[in-house]
Amino acid sequence: MEEKKAIIIGAGLVGSLWAVYLSKAGYSVTIYESRSDIRKAEISAGKSINLALSTRGWKALDTVGVGDEVRKIAIPMFGRVMHSVEGDLSYQPYGEEGQAIYSISRGGINALMMDIAEKKGGATIHYNMKCIDADTKEGRVTLESRITGDVIEVKADVVFAADGAFSSVRYNAFQKLDRFNFSQKYIGDGYRELLLPANEDGSYQMDKNALHIWPRGKFMLIALANEDGSFTCTLFMPHDGDKNAFDKINTPEEVVNFFKSTFPDFYEMMPDINSSWENHPLSSLSIMRSEPWHHGKMVLMGDAAHATVPFYGQGMNGAFEDCTVLWGIMQKHSDAENNVNWEATFDEFSKVRKPDGDALQDLSLYNYYVMRDYVADPKFLLQKKIEAKFSKLYPEKWLPLYSQVTFSDIRYSDALKNGKRQSKIMNEVMEMENIEENWDSEEVISAILSRI
Repeated sequence: MEEKKAIIIGAGLVGSLWAVYLSKAGYSVTIYESRSDIRKAEISAGKSINLALSTRGWKALDTVGVGDEVRKIAIPMFGRVMHSVEGDLSYQPYGEEGQAIYSISRGGINALMMDIAEKKGGATIHYNMKCIDADTKEGRVTLESRITGDVIEVKADVVFAADGAFSSVRYNAFQKLDRFNFSQKYIGDGYRELLLPANEDGSYQMDKNALHIWPRGKFMLIALANEDGSFTCTLFMPHDGDKNAFDKINTPEEVVNFFKSTFPDFYEMMPDINSSWENHPLSSLSIMRSEPWHHGKMVLMGDAAHATVPFYGQGMNGAFEDCTVLWGIMQKHSDAENNVNWEATFDEFSKVRKPDGDALQDLSLYNYYVMRDYVADPKFLLQKKIEAKFSKLYPEKWLPLYSQVTFSDIRYSDALKNGKRQSKIMNEVMEMENIEENWDSEEVISAILSRI
């Protein structure tokens, strides 16, 4: 039998995982990556936003038997710890008892997934190879070596573009196609990272099993634990146009004054704030939408198709879920000899998955407001308590939106619709007279039941 060949552009999280899936379908996989091999460089925490792995991501990993390898470097977070300006702490569990999302280093999991792609997927990875052109109909990719400048052409039965938000395949091929839609929208806020070091004995300065949030209205600071006792911290704030904005913080003195007045408990843990501030650049955040996700022998996956902002912790999970969904559609369009009708597979994948990519982006933006504004709002917290109680009484009738997104594999588009319906109901319930005193009453439960 003739060998079935597949090319993946991008050795990031999705490309590496998808190589394992393809190997199970009998494909010989070659991956081309524009960066150098990150496993040969020192990976330190604080270089990029820590990732939060949850149900959808675990399902994608476990489907091909690699989840346990990733669990070795994952730290469970069972809830949020909110830090007030006065230094008071309050805790909100994420879901039911025992449910957690998992903090994981982006660099750490990327290096591990490359190992997995090679060992379990049998993939060959070529580094420093930049895509400069692609022919979607022929399944041909033109690559240039970043080291030598040499240009090569490679071809396969099928090509998967998993090369991130600024995908070279999308730019050089898809965006030149007739009737291909693409949009890129930067939000008004940016982010800057900080690394909160461990104590001198290597212990954590805060609870490692929680996501720490300093909500401050139009901006916020978050912190996720790393394996070495440190925390990767990220300040999200407007670039400009507000009293608290990145353009207002330009000198070491302004950095210190800002943290002293706004995040005093954090500053006490990290008085040498300037060193970390200077070592990490200000970065932008954007949402990218495209349609269709396929053409000819090529398909876009993960951020290349639907890059989003990080506020639901679902970027990686949604991208991994692309693998789960595409795999299921592949099985549907495969014959007894495991030959895949890729045209039908890609067409269905684009149509089925696109609404979920869009919904994830909408959900991610919404959750930013939840994290920076609502988690400190007593009325919002009361609403969450009512929802949690009702969900426990009637689990078949109500699953909170956060749990739908994070602790289930309900389609993102369905979760968004359910969330809007539930929000409308709860807005009405919260307008009930004396809701603060009567929230735990049968009257409130009946009011929700009557609206479902």
